[in-house]
This record gives sequence, structure tokens and C-alpha cells, in this order.
Amino acid sequence: MKLPRVRDLLTRQEELTRPAPPADLQGRDRPDRAMTIVEAVADKYLRVLTSYDYDPVVAGHNPDTAMTLIVTERTIVAADENVAALTFEAVDGGDLPAWQPGCHLDFHLPSGLRRQYSLCGDPGDRRHYRIAVRSIPDGGGGSIEMHGLSPGTTVTVRGPRNGFPFVPEGSALFVAGGIGITPIVAMVRAAREAGMDWRFVYSGRSRESMPFLDEIESWEPERVFVRPDDEFGVPTADDLLGRAPAGGAVYCCGPTPMLDAVRAGFDDTGAVALHFERFGPPPVLGGAPFEVQLVSSGEVLEVPADESALEVIRQSRPGVGYSCRQGFCGTCKVRVLSGTPDHRESRLTPQEREDHMLICVSRADGGRLILDL
Repeated sequence: MKLPRVRDLLTRQEELTRPAPPADLQGRDRPDRAMTIVEAVADKYLRVLTSYDYDPVVAGHNPDTAMTLIVTERTIVAADENVAALTFEAVDGGDLPAWQPGCHLDFHLPSGLRRQYSLCGDPGDRRHYRIAVRSIPDGGGGSIEMHGLSPGTTVTVRGPRNGFPFVPEGSALFVAGGIGITPIVAMVRAAREAGMDWRFVYSGRSRESMPFLDEIESWEPERVFVRPDDEFGVPTADDLLGRAPAGGAVYCCGPTPMLDAVRAGFDDTGAVALHFERFGPPPVLGGAPFEVQLVSSGEVLEVPADESALEVIRQSRPGVGYSCRQGFCGTCKVRVLSGTPDHRESRLTPQEREDHMLICVSRADGGRLILDL
């Protein structure tokens, strides 16, 4: 079948998106609700067709484009042997899309699981990606499957995405807990290369459990504080933030108790910016049940008070786009065709909030939402 040309498709799209119908007899703007939904469906599928003319040279890499990567190396990077570093390259050996410290990859595993892992290699090496994974026997199974990948194995990957951006200037304190070192180690390397004024606090259960320790302890000792819990006790906010620079930034990645302590203690520091990344989605607080309707099928889904719309939609649409699940990356942004969202994110602009929402954290302000899905 011959596909329409992009110019033809854009012409049809312009016809579909012509100005709204005139006001009603009372002078109110009342666009036809049914036609609004029809136009949304048409617009959605026109975008799919125009993607055939996507030119990565002109437009840059699309992080939603699937890549097939091959494992080239697997090494153990913690003394307890529970953390493996995996190195990947393109099947054809070509250059990979560029990335910056804080970026992660979405791995689509053979079992059907989808997991995100931070890049912790060298951004200047365009031939390889490197991640590190801690094996968690009682987890969801993703880490065990990742640990089973051996050199020569191929895997489907999307990304890189950056939900934890790093600004390589000024002064900064970096705080990492356990496997939260993976995005932080790339940031600290970049800070050292940029000549920043930086400090680093690295916490973990024990030295044996802390990956990349040999490299980190070779850095400037006056800037690095390695504090295992079995030697120093569980860190307090003062322990973690005591080196925060006045007027600078704090970057933190680690388990929930660490993030809670840093967030609670941040206002008592002289730092002016806090950037952090969680290991998983935050709990739903103060939620109420609501409904979402998917426009492409008409399906109506019930969202319980303690679940996100994303989690419910994923059960029906496993391929729905998402990444951080915390309301900051914007991957799960969806157009709202009807209903009033209860916005619980910090990503969207006031203009975007008028007709979009992030389904990973935002909810409905009562009633039903009709979504462009």
C-alpha cells in the first residue's frame, strides 16, 4: 500500500483543525463534543503516518524509537557481587544517540517487563552505553533478568531520556544512597571535568555493597565522604546535607528514607536548588476514585483512590508511554478531551494544563476524564 505524502497529510490535518464553530445563540463558544473527539482520533493517526518520513538527521533521535542493543561486557562492580555493570553497543557497531548525566534507558525485557536504568558510563563514548544493576531476589524480577544478560545477548531499548537533569556549573553537593550512585557517579565525573566546586556524600549499607567504590575513593579525599551505615549509622539530614554549598545545588538519588530526609532538611541549608530522583513512584495521597475513558476504543476504566491512572491504563494498554512515574519527565503527557484534571505534577506549563495532564500522578477533579489514548 502506498503511504500518503507528508504534505498531503498536513493538508488534511489543517482541514481537521480549522477554527472552532461559531458561538451559539447565547454568544457562548460551544464546539461540538463529538467532532472534537473525532478530530483527536484523526490527528492521532495522522501523526502515526507522518512518522514514516521521520528524518533523524534533521529532527534528532526520537527517544521513543526502539533500538536493538547487544551486551558486550558484564562485570561485577561491588564486593558483595550483587551489582553487575552491563555495557551495550549497537548491533551494527555504529554511534549511539547522545546522552547527558542523569539520563536513563527504558529496557523492554524478553519476559515483557519494562525497567529503567540510569546511564553511568562516559557520555563522550558514542559507541557504548553502560548501566549498573543491583540484584534484588524479592523484587519484581527485572533485576534478576537483567543480571542474567550475558555478552552476545540482544535487548530492546528506548531512550535515552533525562528526568534528572544536571547543570555543570556553579557549586554542588551530590548525595547518593546505594544503587542511587548510578546517575550520581556520571554527574560527579562531569563536575570534576568542568572544574566545579563540588562535594560528594556516598552512603550504603556497607562498603561491600557499594558499587564503584574503588574509583570514588581515588578522587580528591577532601571532597568525598564515604559513610557506610554499618560504620557510621543511618545518616540524618545533617549528615547528608552538612556540605551543601551556599547558593549552590544539591543532587540526590537514593532510597525513599534518604530522599525524605534530604527534602525535609533542605530548607535549613544555604543551597538554592534541589534535584532528586526516586527509585519508584510516590504513594498516592489524598486520592479519590474516578474514571478515564480511552477515546480510541471508548473503553471506560475505573481508577481506585490508591492507584494512579497510569497503572490502571497500563493493564489495558501495556505499551502506553511512561518513564519516571513521578510527574517530572513528561513522557506520559496525554491530551484531555473532556473532564477536569487534578494536576499533581510540576512539569506542565499553565497553558499545557488547560488541555493536557500527566497520567502518572495527576488525577480527576471528580467525574470522568476522556483521554486522547
